[in-house]
Amino acid sequence: MPTLTFHIVADIALLALAVAVRVVTVNRLVQRKLLLTLIAGFASLAASALRVAGLVPPDLVADVTGIDNLLAALAAINFVVVVSINPLREDRIPGRFPNIVQDAIIVGLFLVVATAVLQEKFLTTSAVGAVVVGFALQDTLGNAFAGLAIQTEKPYRAGQWIRVGEHEGRVEEITWRATKLRTKAGTFVIVPNNVMSKEAIVNFSEPIIPTRMFIDVGASYHAPPNEVKAAIAEAMRNAPLVLALPEPDVVLLDFGPSAVTYRARFWIDDYARDEPARSQVRTSIWYVFRRRNIEIPWPIQVQYGREEVPGRSPDTTPRIAASLAQVELLQSLTDADRLELAALCDGRLYAAHEVVVRQDAPGNSMFVVSSGKVEIVLEPDGRPLAVTGAGGFFGEMSLLTGSPRTATVRALEDCTLVELTSEAFRRFVLEKPAVLDVIAAAVMKRRGEIDQRRSETATPAAPAESATSFLGRIRKFLRIPT
Repeated sequence: MPTLTFHIVADIALLALAVAVRVVTVNRLVQRKLLLTLIAGFASLAASALRVAGLVPPDLVADVTGIDNLLAALAAINFVVVVSINPLREDRIPGRFPNIVQDAIIVGLFLVVATAVLQEKFLTTSAVGAVVVGFALQDTLGNAFAGLAIQTEKPYRAGQWIRVGEHEGRVEEITWRATKLRTKAGTFVIVPNNVMSKEAIVNFSEPIIPTRMFIDVGASYHAPPNEVKAAIAEAMRNAPLVLALPEPDVVLLDFGPSAVTYRARFWIDDYARDEPARSQVRTSIWYVFRRRNIEIPWPIQVQYGREEVPGRSPDTTPRIAASLAQVELLQSLTDADRLELAALCDGRLYAAHEVVVRQDAPGNSMFVVSSGKVEIVLEPDGRPLAVTGAGGFFGEMSLLTGSPRTATVRALEDCTLVELTSEAFRRFVLEKPAVLDVIAAAVMKRRGEIDQRRSETATPAAPAESATSFLGRIRKFLRIPT
């Protein structure tokens, strides 16, 4: 009887503590889980009261006592685990002990205590019961163990955005049976945990919170790639939802059937706002392209008539002649001569940082800078020799004598160059032989200036050559009779 009295006092004390904690704590999980302690504690107290009152038949006293002990043990274990693991002054679940793990701890401890109380009888009963329950609840148990594995490995957490199979949403809750996702449409998708454990999971919130987005946009083949990239970069900077860091960038993705396709890549800090961010970038691209006269081509499926542009537009020759007029080497020519020579030249477009010619490479043409800037450097150390803008030229020795390139020339920015080949110049000179002597003299003068600059930079200069010998070499290379 003293033991039973102690049992009743312990039940009452445990119930009082559980009620007090439920009143004091702000943690809703603790309040909810302590309901088990209250129910089991009251049941144990009721069983003890029946035994004290002598209302239990003699042949059932042992069974009722065992049940009473189990209920008391369950109430106590649940109370100790819940109170010791969870914070009482914060409404949150500990990251290392999610709800499922806490339940597993309670069940495990209860099985150990129950085994110690009922010994062989309980073990036999539980083994048989486990077989029966296992067959009856295969799916439920599979979900429970999968949920336990998910909580242990933590491939995702509550609040993170994930995609599993065809479902995408924010994780709202992970229970024993399923994971609840809230989609961007505001609906719930409840995915069983055994499905979550089998499917590949994409976590948009790991390893870092910012998520990289991209959109593809087509631009006309007439628009230089570097201009298009600059326009798209400006558009992304104008989008409020695009993060400045990590820095957005643009890559040329494909030469499509009707457009050159570019990919704009940028980062956002909330995956839930990916669609508004994409919309902002697309809208901004449209306006920036419009300002910069960059065409977004119609889809190739839409047929529309257009006038084919000839390979050389009517204004090309006058434009090239204007560039040739700025070249000191050709200033002795008349306007008519320059127009005739321009008709034999072609415009070449080079991207920023692209190499136009390499030192020691074979060459048979001269270049005139029409727009942009190029840098002339000496190899192998890349020592800068000069920077040339519109009106500058290089490669005249290769044009006249076919000698290898004496320096490497690289575009500093997108630039247009006019190329005059040896064969085209030969045809021009055959019609106007007097021009050759004038140009040869100008080249000799420029060569002397370059040799002087090389000597100042401790670079070996070419041996001096007489004007007569130089002119003879030119005539021989261009196959011009004397």
